[in-house]
Amino acid sequence: LLISTEVIMITTRTQGLVFSLIMSYAMAIGMEVYNIAIKMNFHSAAGGLSGITYTVLLDALIEASYMGLLVLLFSSLWGNRLGAAFAQRHCDPSSDNAYLCRLFRQGGTVAVMCPTMSLLASVLFNVILGSASILRLPAIWIGTVLKNFPMAFFWNFFAAAPFSHWLFGKIYRNAES
Repeated sequence: LLISTEVIMITTRTQGLVFSLIMSYAMAIGMEVYNIAIKMNFHSAAGGLSGITYTVLLDALIEASYMGLLVLLFSSLWGNRLGAAFAQRHCDPSSDNAYLCRLFRQGGTVAVMCPTMSLLASVLFNVILGSASILRLPAIWIGTVLKNFPMAFFWNFFAAAPFSHWLFGKIYRNAES
């Protein structure tokens, strides 16, 4: 798999939606594999997360099927905007490296989306489906953010974003040909 240095810019709303769908599902799948593997105690077993099974992957794909849509919704409502605002405060595209500005935007988006999705997951999986008291929600949410943020950050920077840009480039480079 060769990653091209050519960047295909998003120029239409359709392209923006396609890229957002790819990125939302790339993040949702990675985070669901991580969280389900932890829930099944693979992190504590001999071999750690390297010992995950196809059951983990199947369960992750099932959960990601709807979580990806929720990632898309919340990133469209505020995650992407706040990530862009963060990048704008810390990076000037006219004088700073464009790739650095993209990384600032990614980091800002993760900083917003991880707590957002952690709150959603805490309510859904712990309070509604897990019958935890709503009074425990703040503590559950903080613990969920602490568990998920490092994974979300590194997964976004080193897997989801490069994959999403690569796939988007393949789709639209081939469409231009």
